[in-house]
Amino acid sequence: MAEVRFHPNPTTGIVVCGIMTAMNTTDISHIRNFSIVAHIDHGKSTISDRILELTHTVEERDLTKQMLDSMDIEQERGITIKSNAVRVMYDADDGETYQFNLIDTPGHVDFTYEVSRSLAACEGAVLVVDSTQGVEAQTVSNANLAMNAGLDIVPCINKIDLPSAHPEEVKEEIEEDLAIPADDAVCVSGKTGEGIHDLLEAIVFLVSPPKGDAGAPLKALILDSYFDEYRGVVAYVRVFDGRIEPGDQLSMMQTGESFLVDGVGCKRPAEVPLDRLDVGEVGYVVTGLKDPESVHVGDTLTYRDRPCAAALPGYREAKPMVYTGIFPIDNKEYENLRDALEKLHVNDPSLTWSPETSVALGFGFRVGFLGLLHMEVVKERLEREFDLDLIATSPSVDYHVYKTDGTMIEVKSPQDLPEPTRIERIEEPYLKAKIIVPPEFTGAVIQLVVEHRGVTQDMVYLTEKSVEVHFDIPLAELILDFFDQLKSRTKGYASLDYEFDEYHQSDLVKLDILLAGEEVDALSFIVHRDKAYDLARGLCDKLKDIIPRQQFEVPIQGAIGNKIISRSTVKAHRKDVLAKCYGGDISRKRKLLEKQKEGKKRMKMVGRVEVPQEAFIAALSGDVETKK
Repeated sequence: MAEVRFHPNPTTGIVVCGIMTAMNTTDISHIRNFSIVAHIDHGKSTISDRILELTHTVEERDLTKQMLDSMDIEQERGITIKSNAVRVMYDADDGETYQFNLIDTPGHVDFTYEVSRSLAACEGAVLVVDSTQGVEAQTVSNANLAMNAGLDIVPCINKIDLPSAHPEEVKEEIEEDLAIPADDAVCVSGKTGEGIHDLLEAIVFLVSPPKGDAGAPLKALILDSYFDEYRGVVAYVRVFDGRIEPGDQLSMMQTGESFLVDGVGCKRPAEVPLDRLDVGEVGYVVTGLKDPESVHVGDTLTYRDRPCAAALPGYREAKPMVYTGIFPIDNKEYENLRDALEKLHVNDPSLTWSPETSVALGFGFRVGFLGLLHMEVVKERLEREFDLDLIATSPSVDYHVYKTDGTMIEVKSPQDLPEPTRIERIEEPYLKAKIIVPPEFTGAVIQLVVEHRGVTQDMVYLTEKSVEVHFDIPLAELILDFFDQLKSRTKGYASLDYEFDEYHQSDLVKLDILLAGEEVDALSFIVHRDKAYDLARGLCDKLKDIIPRQQFEVPIQGAIGNKIISRSTVKAHRKDVLAKCYGGDISRKRKLLEKQKEGKKRMKMVGRVEVPQEAFIAALSGDVETKK
């Protein structure tokens, strides 16, 4: 018997009416689990919206743009940050009803980890290619991820409604660049909905149904999770064997933690309770656990009293590539920042952190990220979702420092770098990168690579309109301004993809900023020796404009070890001591000036420069004009 349920999504607050049967009776042969993958801005989320609309999963009055992008920051930036799984029921042309578990994935290279997690729960992948842009760098990367996972790939060419669309040429690119047959590629428009029905039919016939044994001991993979204040940790799972019902006693094979299932369900796209999750299905499990650290993404769920023989492979651990110090502007918020990081770590296992102390900024954390966009998103989520005011230091990477005693240490922060006399050599991480760009911009790309200490390896002409440039580049150079420069120099046509290669020895030094002779630890950097002077010059000039004038002259210096390489000076406030001297002997004026000079000298010896927090924020963010 059918029942109508109204259930609010705890993230979006949207209430969606879902008609669910009291018992889940979908045949496993009528289930299709698939991800939608593509390069950034190729229209994955828009296609997902049209699928929800065509299958009547969401009432027309509740339809909005980017339905599966539930976070405010995703809606505002127009990007997908978190993978999101939703269940839709599709009445196919063969008269059968199919259950689709659709997983929308991010496109940015920083969130490739999210894509790999999603693909592990699927049998198929819809590879979306923009009909105006063609195959781009992340298209190649995501296609390789899907092929390596052994998934059935459904090529889909989007944005065919645009005047500049050239779907036939894009089909040739898919076959030449990706070695994927594209004769039957589905041409769609995520904006108008044209071709979406054909795409759903292609999924029915090209994507294999899941396999599994409903009578075997439970084996379910934890894909994602989040912390709910009232229900504890809620885990999203893919069931490979067995089934999950409320009241089951389950345990996690990696942590050994056991719990009683409080409830199960699926997203449509709001959460809708179910009576059970069957083999082959994707849904959520309410664990009731109050410790966010007790549930690990990639762990295997099984019955406590009848466990499965072996755990699922899980996921390769994501290794942070960029590190930055994050400090609360008010030190009283330190514990709140720790709690917020723990809660974010529940559904973002790539986030790592350790306590850090700064003389200038107080207590905070050294946080590891997958890239700059990941860093920006996490910082913004901390500020919005947990109401924190934060300051972030300049990002750095993980260096390997070989000391003269033969030992090697990993250095994530400039403050951890040993004395120069104890360092034999320093190695930094290099990336293997590739840029796909129109031929007329190859010169600009190669020049940009050289300016950032990169080495071009080769160029491959994919088609008459696209060239793939392969090069090696230090990660530290890529995280500064490389991407912005790339987009501006190629008029936005270039697309970038990269992966970690290995560590190489480099001539790196620690650049310190001295304020009135005292080192400011928050403004220290590890840089290549050739770039140290330009960075020091820029920082000294910037600080001169934002540090308040004192009663005495304040020198701002950039130094490598004991060698000063740049200097700016904040001039002192100077009282006009001659204002009341109307003529008279010149010696009286000289006496007053000498007295003032002696006073300034004494003040400079005993005075301390108080640097306001705003100065650090401006120096580290580059916002100079508003802080003058």
